[in-house]
Amino acid sequence: MDLELNFEISRTAEFILSRGFSRVALQFPDDLLKHSTKVVTCLRNKLGSGNKVGLFVMADTTFGSCCVDEVGASHINADCVIHYGHTCLSPTSTLPAFCVFGKASISVSRCIEKLSSYVGTNGKPIVVLYGLEYAHAISQIKGALVEAMPNAEVELIFSDVMCSIINPLEDHGKSDGLVGCLAAATGTRYSLGGLTWDLPEGRRMENYLLLWIGPENSAFSNVVLTFNGSEIVRYDATEDRLVTDVSQQKRILKRRYYLVERAKDANMVGILVGTLGVAGYLHMIHQMKELIMLAGKKAYTLVMGRPNPAKLANFPECDVFIYVSCAQTALLDSKEFLAPVITPFEAMLAFSSGSQWTGTYVMEFRDLINSSQLEVRKRPEEARFSFLKGGYVEDFEPQENEGEDNDRALALANATEKALQLRDRGPDSLVKGIAKSGAEFFVTRSYHGLETHANSSMPEPYLIGRSGKASGYEDERSEPETL
Repeated sequence: MDLELNFEISRTAEFILSRGFSRVALQFPDDLLKHSTKVVTCLRNKLGSGNKVGLFVMADTTFGSCCVDEVGASHINADCVIHYGHTCLSPTSTLPAFCVFGKASISVSRCIEKLSSYVGTNGKPIVVLYGLEYAHAISQIKGALVEAMPNAEVELIFSDVMCSIINPLEDHGKSDGLVGCLAAATGTRYSLGGLTWDLPEGRRMENYLLLWIGPENSAFSNVVLTFNGSEIVRYDATEDRLVTDVSQQKRILKRRYYLVERAKDANMVGILVGTLGVAGYLHMIHQMKELIMLAGKKAYTLVMGRPNPAKLANFPECDVFIYVSCAQTALLDSKEFLAPVITPFEAMLAFSSGSQWTGTYVMEFRDLINSSQLEVRKRPEEARFSFLKGGYVEDFEPQENEGEDNDRALALANATEKALQLRDRGPDSLVKGIAKSGAEFFVTRSYHGLETHANSSMPEPYLIGRSGKASGYEDERSEPETL
C-alpha cells in the first residue's frame, strides 16, 4: 500500500501547517489502526523536524467511527482531528477536522462495462452516487461512462463531494443548508451522506434512475430509505457485479413503520445520546424531551456510548428508545433488544397528532431542528385505536409540574395509587398503561433486590467457607474406591 497516496500525507501536512495546529488527534477506525504507526512516521517526516507538532493516535471511538470523536480529542486538548476512513461528514461542535476518505480499489473498465450495459436498456435519466472511498476514481468513471453511453441524449448527473474539511457549525440550531433532503427537496439541490447534486427545475428524484457505486453499508441503506420511490441499482466493486434487486433493503421501511406504531403505545421513553460531537445534538435532545412531555409521556435521557441489548436491558421500564446520532448510525437493528429503538423522525411521527407516514424519510436529525413541527399528540377526548394491542387506548394527560411534589414519599404513593390496571382485552375494551414513570414501574415489580433487615443493628457472625479443590474439598471425607 502506498501510504503517501492512500492516506494523503502531503495534504494532511499542508492542512496542519497552514492553520498552525500544535496538537493533532489522528482518528483511525479498527480496520486501519494497523497502519497508524507508519502514517504517524510519514506525517512526522513531512511536517519536518523543526515543527513541534504533537501527533496523538486515537485507537477507539466514543460512539460511531464515522463521526469525528471530539470527546476523545478533548482529552488531549487537541486543536483539530484528522479523520481516516469511512465518514458521515457531520458538522462538528467545537473542533475542525480534516477527512481522509481513502482510496478503495476499483476497476474503471469493469465498472463501465457493467453500468453501460444496464443504462443503455433502461432509458431513464441517471443520478450517480457513490461511497466516499471511491471519490478518487469518479472523474475517470464519469468520462468513460459518457463515451460508452449508447444513447447520448440520456441525462447523466454525477454527485460531488461537499468537502473534506469540516468546520464547527456556529449556529447549532440551524442546518447548514447542504445536509439532508428535507430542505433541499423544495428546490433543485439535493444532498446526502457528504454528496451533493443539482437537478433541473421541476424534476424530482423519483424521475431518475439512481446508480450507487459502493458496498452495501449504512450509507447505501440511507440512500434506499431516503429515495425509496426511485429505482436503485448498485455496483459492487469488490465482487464486480451489478445488483438490481434492492427489495431486501426496502423492507426496512415496513419494519420502521411497525416500530412507529409500537412507539405510539409507549408510556416511558428513553432518549439515547448517540453522539457528543455532531452539531445540534443538544437541541434535538431538548426538542425530543418537549415532544415526549407534551404527549403525556415520561422521558429519561441515557448516555452509554454504543448501545447494545445488554446495556438497554438495564432499563426495562422504558417502552421505546429514541436514538439521537448521526444519520449513518441512527438505524439500529433492534430485533434483539427488549424495547424498540427509533429515530427522531420516527418519534415525531409517533408523538404528533394527525401525522401520517407518506413514505418520505428523513435521516438527518438536524433537518428536524426548528422545522415546521407537527401538532403534538395531546390527550384526545376519545380513546384512539391501537393496531398492536387490538383495542382502544387512552393516553395519559400531560402534567406540567410532575415530579416537583415537595413530599417525595407522598408523590410516589399517589402515583402508585393512580396506576392504571389492564382490563379485559375484548375488541371494544379500553387499554391503559400500567405505569407512566420509573418509580411506578419499580413499585409494580415483583423483585426489588436483596432484602435488608434495617431493624436489626447487631452484626452477623462471619462464616468460614470451604477450602480446597472442587473435586474434593478439605471437609469432604474421601471414600475408598470399590473394585
